[in-house]
Amino acid sequence: MAAYDGVIDGLGLRDWCDAGKEDAPMSMAQLLAQSGGGETSNGPALPFPSLDVLHEACGRIGQTRDLTAGIEQGFLAVRPELKLVLDPLTQPLSWMLDGTLWLFQATPWWIMIPVLLLISWWVSRSASVTAFVASVLLFFGFIDHYEVAMQTLSIVFVCTGISILLGVPIGIGMSKSDRAQRMIVPILDLMQTMPTFVYLIPLIFLFSITESKIYGIAVIVYAIVPVIRLTDLGIRLVDRDVMEAADAFGLTAWQKLTRVQLPLALPNIMAGVNQTIMMSLAMVVIASMIAAPGLGSLVLQGIRTIDLGVGIIAGLGIVLLAVILDRVSKAALARVDNTRKEH
Repeated sequence: MAAYDGVIDGLGLRDWCDAGKEDAPMSMAQLLAQSGGGETSNGPALPFPSLDVLHEACGRIGQTRDLTAGIEQGFLAVRPELKLVLDPLTQPLSWMLDGTLWLFQATPWWIMIPVLLLISWWVSRSASVTAFVASVLLFFGFIDHYEVAMQTLSIVFVCTGISILLGVPIGIGMSKSDRAQRMIVPILDLMQTMPTFVYLIPLIFLFSITESKIYGIAVIVYAIVPVIRLTDLGIRLVDRDVMEAADAFGLTAWQKLTRVQLPLALPNIMAGVNQTIMMSLAMVVIASMIAAPGLGSLVLQGIRTIDLGVGIIAGLGIVLLAVILDRVSKAALARVDNTRKEH
């Protein structure tokens, strides 16, 4: 006798339940017991009324397997329409990733390294930071990891750039509307707390594993959250007295945004950019599971082949890339702060 037969009978649902009774597939517990080679456990006298337990008493109630199968079937049902819409929208991302990857690989090291050093100097205006970047890039060359490091760097550049271009306007929109903030914040919470591997599941169903946009989308969705949050926070933290003074001078909404709010919020926005860079780099490693090139693919190779040396060296390379990107972005943030204080 099922645990909740009495409840079903007491509610007068026995005829309804029996009318839908049929030979259903085994429950999750039965499957686990079978795969373990043992008998299905009787469990407690009054088990929790889960779907599988209630299904034993009433065949009309679906099992947990029906729920998971329904989610998959629903996704597959809308897949053609989603793909029809998303394919043309995301194709430029593939072109950008492929083009930047080709550029970073095709450019000789004796051109690429000076260019990267000039960019580091222009952004940070720090000799020590620039020297550190140079030492890391030369180290990659000495250990024959320069090419894979450039692959990882190219992906981070593209995905971080797109995250900033999309995230800053969204953050500005959130700061202007409390209603928009209430709607967007739960979505950001979901994006930030969902396990990174889960991002890959729908993408594998939607796009071909050979398309570069599949890992580009995963990186952008994961990394865009900090720049949105901190842009919204930075603009909301602008002093009300300053905004009242701007109103007194007769500034338009656009002038207040570009001349007052964004300059004052720039330190927060730059902090968001720094976090976005770090999260992009972290997701690039996870995205190696769906054919993302670079140092992450070497880490995955080390795991698959139990090659300790390959995994550790590639992991060290990722750490060094993270450190130089963090140092450059923080130096840029300090420079912005100093400039703002001088004015």
